[in-house]
Amino acid sequence: MVTLVNLKHIPLFAETDILVIGAGSAGCLAAIAARQSKKYKVMLIERYGFPGGSSTQMLDTFYGFFTPGEAPKKIVAGLPDQIVDELNKTGDIFLRPNTYGAGTGVNYNPERLKYVWDQKIIAAGVRYLLHTSLVEVAKEEDGREVCVFWNKGGFFKIRSKRIIDASGDADYCHHAGFSYETAGELDPAQSLTTTFRMSNVDLDKFESGGGKKTLNEKMRIAYETGQYSLPRKEGSAHEMCQKGCISTVAVKVGDLHPLMIEELTLAEIEGRNQAFNYEAFFRNEVAGYDSAKIIGLSHQIGVRETRRVYGEERLTKEACMSGIIPSNAIFLCGAPIEDHRKGKNGEDETYWQYIPNGGVYGVPYGTIVPRKSEKVWVAGRCFSATHDAHASCRSMAQTMSMGQAAGLAAVLSLDLDMPAHALDTLKLQDNLKATGAILEEPRSFAFTDRDSWDKNINPK
Repeated sequence: MVTLVNLKHIPLFAETDILVIGAGSAGCLAAIAARQSKKYKVMLIERYGFPGGSSTQMLDTFYGFFTPGEAPKKIVAGLPDQIVDELNKTGDIFLRPNTYGAGTGVNYNPERLKYVWDQKIIAAGVRYLLHTSLVEVAKEEDGREVCVFWNKGGFFKIRSKRIIDASGDADYCHHAGFSYETAGELDPAQSLTTTFRMSNVDLDKFESGGGKKTLNEKMRIAYETGQYSLPRKEGSAHEMCQKGCISTVAVKVGDLHPLMIEELTLAEIEGRNQAFNYEAFFRNEVAGYDSAKIIGLSHQIGVRETRRVYGEERLTKEACMSGIIPSNAIFLCGAPIEDHRKGKNGEDETYWQYIPNGGVYGVPYGTIVPRKSEKVWVAGRCFSATHDAHASCRSMAQTMSMGQAAGLAAVLSLDLDMPAHALDTLKLQDNLKATGAILEEPRSFAFTDRDSWDKNINPK
């Protein structure tokens, strides 16, 4: 944190009770949760022109609502369910059972999701700014802290009583001087991915030609021969809500740091290069893709990890693998460790490790509270976790759950006039349960119908 020499010349745009920085899935839910009681003013700031972060910039599937395996458990509920419910009303979701080892995915239309996020944020009464970036955290002459932002109208400042950093890169915590680990310092950083979508895919022909099994075999051969310069031996190409369209998680860009702008620029260029190499591979080698073309690339290259804040508590691999739900848990996770990185032989692959016995673990409150924080929480991929634990607990159902908890925690902190690090977690859990959040290990269930969200998962 610094004191800007000309801070007094920067206009005060607003004073608010709770300021949420970043409108990804975590930040949107944090802002919506914070407005549930209608007691406090909430502002939500986003640097892009639409909300959703990874959920709308590059992906089309919510993972983490369910555990993997043949007897899945629904482990995330509450406000995140309301988002899926809205998509379900217009037929903009379907369920893909146990996809790619990560458990049942909730596949959705990302363009519709932008609209749903907008509507939910506005209906909650959140003051909402797009195209606005945090540039500094500073102290005014009277010692009050302000956040300095920039958009096309110039620089301005916002004062707030509580702050939720949902920026992904822990931008607020970085400027405010909180400690964090940068991905790559202690363990290899996860790779970056440009997703792409293709239209005019004949999915029936693809399945009759061997489907995923044949695709992976052809991808392995292409990788080993170098014919198409593919970066990995296998990847996902899955059906979308839009008929005849597929979405991929196949591109892998490693060894470039997304916090260094020249390296991020190179990563964006390489991601697009790989995407069109894949287009040629799919069209020439894979049944059903001979007339397919790329119709869209992710808004930016997907970043899995950068800064991870050191919190009052830190989620570890051992805690994940233990399958224990601690007494101060604020949400559950059953996702395997899914680590996208280079192996010992230099190949880009994905390493998996599952929670034993199809278990789930609870994530403690202290992982969303920076050390000794009085008024700040983190939500999303910048939360407090080791590299391995982060690779398990970064799915969007979990980041939405973090946002839900952070928003309610900020309200409770104001209600009780208590600092973030000393908050009454039992009261917070009561408030979470009141929204419908799941904090105890749930029952198993079975489903086979891709349209079963209402019938089997979330019955009214």
